Amino acid sequence: VQLVESGGGLVQPGGSLRLSCAASGSIFSINIMGWYRQAPGKQRELVAAMARGGSTNYADSVKGRFTISNDNAKNTVYLQMNSLKPEDTAVYYCNARAGTWNGGVDYWGQGTQVTVSS
Repeated sequence: VQLVESGGGLVQPGGSLRLSCAASGSIFSINIMGWYRQAPGKQRELVAAMARGGSTNYADSVKGRFTISNDNAKNTVYLQMNSLKPEDTAVYYCNARAGTWNGGVDYWGQGTQVTVSS
């Protein structure tokens, strides 16, 4: 499974960005796709994820501001990020999992930098 991300960049506080992640390869095995982020000196954390059936999971810190969606025809998952805050600054990684919410085989994109600063 190969994951290619796009859409990161520099944005002012309160602004918006949309991240995209296109999947290719053995995607038939993938049950969950989502986004994680890692800020300097911190552990990688789940931001948002969506299962094949449509159920979603969001970090408390982004609920009401971020929305995950997908386009099955394009094998692409999106993360719409609104009302961005400086604490959202991190490298964002696309994740695809062959497994369940509790674990499985994870595939990762190369990461895209999101910087929220005035």
